[in-house]
Amino acid sequence: MAKFPTQPADITPEWLTERLRAAGVISDARVQAVRWEAIGTGQVGDSARFHLTYDRAGAGPATVAGKFPAADATSRGTAAAFGLYAKEVGFYRQLAPQLDIRVPRALAAEIADDGVEFVLLFEDLGPCRGGNQLDSCSAADAREAMKQAAALHAPSWNNAAITGTDWLKPKEGHIDQVKALYGHAQTIFHERYADVLEPEYMAICEELNEGRDAWFGQERGPKCLIHGDFRLDNMLFDIQGGAEPIAVLDWQTVAEGNGLTDIGYFMGTGIGNALRVAHEGELLDLYCAEMTARSVPLTREAVWDDYVLGGIHGISTAVFSAAYVERTTRGDANFLSMARGGCALALEHGSLKKLKG
Repeated sequence: MAKFPTQPADITPEWLTERLRAAGVISDARVQAVRWEAIGTGQVGDSARFHLTYDRAGAGPATVAGKFPAADATSRGTAAAFGLYAKEVGFYRQLAPQLDIRVPRALAAEIADDGVEFVLLFEDLGPCRGGNQLDSCSAADAREAMKQAAALHAPSWNNAAITGTDWLKPKEGHIDQVKALYGHAQTIFHERYADVLEPEYMAICEELNEGRDAWFGQERGPKCLIHGDFRLDNMLFDIQGGAEPIAVLDWQTVAEGNGLTDIGYFMGTGIGNALRVAHEGELLDLYCAEMTARSVPLTREAVWDDYVLGGIHGISTAVFSAAYVERTTRGDANFLSMARGGCALALEHGSLKKLKG
């Protein structure tokens, strides 16, 4: 049994009082009552907002947010098998303070030895606009995301003190395990979506499956910290009533890798094809300018190949996730959206040809 609450209903006023005091959020005040409501659209973890009542008015924040293991057994098992919960807790404990990217401040970050039971307690960034994968976003929102990508990548660019963190490294046999599971995932993906995904896009998915040995475990370019799931569902805009433009959430897939993986993923899978086509060059130039301003000189020409290859990450993530997390109506729409954007980028720019060549 974990020595901390592992689902929203387990959160008590006493536990909150202890954690908020330890985080320096309250002094000698006490939380007297708490109620909660589910928030977010995540399928790998469950999130909630907690409304707090104190023993004196104005003693602390009226609300905080929390994240817990997924209630769904399939999603929870996948997260445990790939160490996703441990990565997110490790990110907030160890890496977030070394980066410039805006993330929620963690007030508590605990995980059991089994890597399954965990709890994260955060500042509440509301009121805000949650990013929505299915609705795309404005060009202004996409620009803010590019700035945040640079704020993640630049401080960790070829920085072994960050990227060399032990728990970031894939477990032995991890890549082989993914390759072995991916063929089954593509079979499920094809059976589930063959009648709704455009044939030319499904053909790209099939081609990637055939070439998965070249994709998974591929090493290319400078290394930095990458988010791994850098898309709108994992972003909040106009946080705290517009006081700040954006924050980035959901760090279960944080890893060492090529920063352009996040950029290709966001531009293809993250924002939808229409916005990408209209603003692709501008957004790439903005990312390069932000990186250059942070002492990592980049140009569109220098990053282009890595960007085009990075778009493949959206396709493989859509296929793999569809098979190994809880199936929901929104999840189906989400994975189709991801696949369409990633495949459109791959078709336009020859991503799979570049992978082979």
